Amino acid sequence: MCGILGISGGDPDLVIKANRFLEHRGPDNHGVFIDKARKIGLGHTRLSILDTSSHGHQPMISKDGKVVLVFNGEIFNFRELRSNLENNNYKFDGGSDSEVLLNLYLLEGTSFLSKLNGIFAFAIWDSRSDSLFIARDGLGVKPLYYSAGNNSFSFSSEIKALMQLSTIENKIDEASINRYLSFLWCPGEGTPIKSVRKLLPGEAMIIKDGLVKDKWIWYQLPVFTGVSANLSKSKSISGTTEHLRQAVHRQMVSDVPLGAFLSGGLDSSSIVAFAREVNPDIRCFTIDTIGKQDKGIINDLPYAQQVAKHLDVSLDVVSVDSSKIAQDLEYMVTQLDEPLADPAALNVFYISQLARKQGIKVLLSGSGGDDLFTGYRRHHALQLQKYWNWMPRGIRASIERETKKLSVSNPFQRKLSKFFNGAGLDGIDRLVNYFRWADDSLLQTLYSKEFINHLGRSHAEDPMVNFITPIISSHTPLEQMLALEQRFFLADHNLNYTDKMSMATGVEVRVPFLDIDLVNFSARIPNKYKQKGSTGKWVLKKAMENYLPKNVIYRPKTGFGVPLRRWIKYELRELLTDLLSAESIKKRGLFSSRAVHQLISDNDSGKIDASYTLLSLLCIEIWCRAYIDQ
Repeated sequence: MCGILGISGGDPDLVIKANRFLEHRGPDNHGVFIDKARKIGLGHTRLSILDTSSHGHQPMISKDGKVVLVFNGEIFNFRELRSNLENNNYKFDGGSDSEVLLNLYLLEGTSFLSKLNGIFAFAIWDSRSDSLFIARDGLGVKPLYYSAGNNSFSFSSEIKALMQLSTIENKIDEASINRYLSFLWCPGEGTPIKSVRKLLPGEAMIIKDGLVKDKWIWYQLPVFTGVSANLSKSKSISGTTEHLRQAVHRQMVSDVPLGAFLSGGLDSSSIVAFAREVNPDIRCFTIDTIGKQDKGIINDLPYAQQVAKHLDVSLDVVSVDSSKIAQDLEYMVTQLDEPLADPAALNVFYISQLARKQGIKVLLSGSGGDDLFTGYRRHHALQLQKYWNWMPRGIRASIERETKKLSVSNPFQRKLSKFFNGAGLDGIDRLVNYFRWADDSLLQTLYSKEFINHLGRSHAEDPMVNFITPIISSHTPLEQMLALEQRFFLADHNLNYTDKMSMATGVEVRVPFLDIDLVNFSARIPNKYKQKGSTGKWVLKKAMENYLPKNVIYRPKTGFGVPLRRWIKYELRELLTDLLSAESIKKRGLFSSRAVHQLISDNDSGKIDASYTLLSLLCIEIWCRAYIDQ
């Protein structure tokens, strides 16, 4: 796991300075490749995991000196690929997967992408064709940002380094800001900066002389490839067990100590259950949030302890006072590169920090289980639609309006209100609405006139609507929902913050649930074995009954809970007052000071629960001060 960056068509010497901004991603080693004549520069910072010797140093140059690679990630089937290359008389100096990748390109060109099982973002400079080839893994586990313009192309693992590579104008992208406020994260290729874009999951590019010459999607989610969900119940269960086991075992390849997250939930517990088959001494890590909590927040620690005892693995616990999490908000936003308003990112940071102190450089995560097999409340809600979908739209809209009046201080009533949010919508609009945290009607009142003018006809839902529209007639709403989650919620939210916050501590996170073979297999499982009535992840639960305690498998799902409503009133109040003052808001020009302060007042009085919207506004201002004002 590493940090990569580069430039084509600009000043390659900028790579030297920019590389320092990725040192946290690769504390073990760093290097640059510069060809001034061709205006090409590549940079790399290394976290040594496979072949920790100098043979794994990057940028990695082919034996004839004509091809250069910078690589971030892991290729989990690299030994199989290496064997095939050796059969074709390719020679190797070391044992890294990077060297396999380089030689695979020399043999097959860009077509080798379909053979990779891994998590990655890489760039290959080929002086034979004067072209730069970049690509990102199919599920978007590893990030890659780029900027193109004025006959110059630059890319980087993180925005903070990218901004050192070119004369990027620090101009806010209003459409992306609208998405951060709508969803708490930004779906699609946009970022808060107009000239900076994300390379999409499964996307590749060819760049020549600073210009994008070709762009294509090399990996499509199974929902787009005509995979038939026709497995029997028994094959669905047994196949889930074996594919997950193989994925975990495959992703445990490492030349350095490896551990695992263990929250006590089904997903992380399943990963640890199979990981201990390879390493019975695997160290696991969890978090205990202490201090005052909001109503409805469940403590996961007892479940994590029970699983650790059941599996006979060690469990390290990092205890964090909820008030400290609030205090670290500014650091979180700066490290994330984007104003993602989800404190769960700090959970990853604290655990990764402890693991690194214990000598662990790799952690296995349970991320992705809900996005393959269901498990979120919205999946159950989607299934329940059939019981009230027969009602006329007007009646559904009336129910939505009435449930919005329910008390926000009562956890059940708050959930009921969220359940019926969007009930008056139909089709894709209702499907995408499940991801919303703030209604568009509310956000429109918060925006300044200038912001609305810049927003134009752009809608927050556009990336998701455009993505899902081609399959609305050929797939069920649940299949469409899972596709949206796999393409957007994972890549742009969960995986994004997991990568940034773990790499801030020099720790690599691997996600066995997103092993490409498991992802493709899961698409063959019928819906009825994923979401069975009110039981989400039914097939995964059945698959793990022989490995985990029943009360762990069938416990209610919980997330990383923080007392956000309390934070807004107390721990974050001073920061909120400062950053969202009338003067600050007017200076920024994005929002209406009157409307924002009315929102704060309504939230304080309990009239509405705007905690996450206020947190998002706060994160946007923190981000602007770190990335726009500097």
